[in-house]
Amino acid sequence: MIDAYIAFLLGLGVIVLLVAWLPLALKAAPLSLSIVCVGLGAGLFGFQFLEFDPDPRTYDTIVEKLCEAVVIISLMGAGLKIDRRIGLRAWATTWRLLAVAMPVTILAVTLLGFYVLELPIALALLLGAALAPTDPVLASEVQVGPPRAGREDEVRFALTSEAGLNDGLAFPFVHLALVFGAAAVSSSAWPSGAELGGWLVGDVLWRIGAGVGIGWLVGRALGWLTFGRARSNLSGTRDGLVAIGATLVAYTCAEICHGYGFLAVFVAAIVLRDRERNHEYHEALHDFSEQIERLLMMLVLVLFGGAIATGLFASVTWTDCLVALAIVLVIRPLAGWISLLGSGHSAKTRGLISFFGIRGIGSFYYIAYGVNHGEFVTSEKLWAITGLVVVISVLIHGISATPAMRWLDRA
Repeated sequence: MIDAYIAFLLGLGVIVLLVAWLPLALKAAPLSLSIVCVGLGAGLFGFQFLEFDPDPRTYDTIVEKLCEAVVIISLMGAGLKIDRRIGLRAWATTWRLLAVAMPVTILAVTLLGFYVLELPIALALLLGAALAPTDPVLASEVQVGPPRAGREDEVRFALTSEAGLNDGLAFPFVHLALVFGAAAVSSSAWPSGAELGGWLVGDVLWRIGAGVGIGWLVGRALGWLTFGRARSNLSGTRDGLVAIGATLVAYTCAEICHGYGFLAVFVAAIVLRDRERNHEYHEALHDFSEQIERLLMMLVLVLFGGAIATGLFASVTWTDCLVALAIVLVIRPLAGWISLLGSGHSAKTRGLISFFGIRGIGSFYYIAYGVNHGEFVTSEKLWAITGLVVVISVLIHGISATPAMRWLDRA
């Protein structure tokens, strides 16, 4: 029997090598890195090469922190690689997706959870909030290219910017689920007006405002430190590690001020990029963020594959499968299509933006956060449904992303 520590080091080494090699190997194939990672995890744990049980219901605190790290690093990379300056008109597609597609998705998933899956309203709302945002981590195949690469058609831009902002904007609904959960524990069917008012002021207005404000301030400060000092600016180091420092500073400052850290990281990246938009140092920052993101992403997805192999879906029914398919193939595409009506985009553009509503690691984070900070009786059904939606998204979107983007480029 191989020592557990040695087995861990061996597995980590293999993952690091795969991080470097797989993107190149899969470049021309209708497969994604995500599919390979989930399959690898299912094989390793299914054939008992590793005896560790990666069930997220057992390690929900570790899952929360690990997924949190992946998402914030991904958000920094996403913000840095967007070439388009932020504005009401320039980002009109993004605003439509955030203002219409995401609330419609939350409402639809919540209703499915409550009436079809027969979940309590708090759990149904948490499920809706967790599965509404598109994922900035698993959507690399349909996002814009590195900074200054010029690969920024409307489809790629919309999916990148939406994923960057909606992870933070889904948080108010996670907190609303916690409010409903607390009310249920206190024998109240619904939260009081004072509780809902506190949620609106604290979790919506203040947290969003603080996240945007702190992100802007940190981005401005980092822009000055990176490009504004004549002799000792950070860009002179050519060190991509600065991206991780910027990510952590933006996130922690926002969290200290009780703002949404996810929102702050993305805003900080946008503001930092805007300081010297065409500077080559942005590429170094983005590339380093992307490497760390891929490493952590592969680790999470290998463990996710292991959880599937060791019983995560043991309680899943046919009704659960139909609901999960509806979320991926009906609710998100329909909500996205509705949000883009009257946008002036072609049917092809609207269809691709609506279809590629990829779900992933961000959904895991929100479920883990809700379970760890809320008062819920059980989380087994939530993890099963969320995992099912993510694996369907990984398979369907992973297989279709490369051919779809090629078709878009040819057109």
